[in-house]
Amino acid sequence: MSDVTAVRVHASAAVALMLASIVTLGAFGWPFIFQPGGGVEASSHGNDAPWIFALILPLLAAIVLAELNAGGIDSKAIALLGMLSAVGGALRALSPGVAGLEPSFALIMLGGRVFGRGFGFVQGCLSLFIGALITGGVGPWLPFQMMAAGWVGFLSGCLPRRQGRFEVVTLAVLGFGLGLLYGALMNLWFWPFGQYGDGLSFTEGASTATNLAAYARYYVTTSVVWDLARGIFTFLLVLLVGTPLLRALRRVSRLAAFNPDVRFER
Repeated sequence: MSDVTAVRVHASAAVALMLASIVTLGAFGWPFIFQPGGGVEASSHGNDAPWIFALILPLLAAIVLAELNAGGIDSKAIALLGMLSAVGGALRALSPGVAGLEPSFALIMLGGRVFGRGFGFVQGCLSLFIGALITGGVGPWLPFQMMAAGWVGFLSGCLPRRQGRFEVVTLAVLGFGLGLLYGALMNLWFWPFGQYGDGLSFTEGASTATNLAAYARYYVTTSVVWDLARGIFTFLLVLLVGTPLLRALRRVSRLAAFNPDVRFER
């Protein structure tokens, strides 16, 4: 687990987080259960993405507000969250997914690792949001990107406690896997609505297994190279900068005293 819990996930925040995740997973996967229809005219969730965004943003705000009311997040955590999210957004502006390279992923993972899964989730969401504002990348894909990046930070904070170089290697391996998973999920916001050729496109009326097989072929044919680049880049970046950044973030954590060891002496 993480070193400290800068954002404690209390019951109310956990409910909001679960609802936001369910909404997003439903938005990713509903074409496999309910037939989308509309063909290319409905491409890229252009019609429903504003509603998804309208559902997710209040839930994300509810997570933070719930923690503020419960005393699970203080001014130090908010300041640190703002700083790391701003840096993550700036890193995304430097390389907004070009050739699958996502340098902000490493920072999101390290933040979740040191400051906890709740912190990592909110940091991931805010980093993608700030990056989109900086680069002008606000579109129907943004709510999906925010939640997927939030899961990256959350999962990084769920890793078992490790020490030394083994911890960095474990994080790097997780980064490789999450780089692939992020790309596989993000394709689903547009794939069911386009035409990519026989055996690669979504087929209305076909079974879930048939469409999953078609998506697997589409993914291997078109996206896996980009996602491998993202995974390998994240893996190498965490290996290269993980140790000094973890040391620096832990120093900040100690100075901020998020989990003070209170002792009463006679």
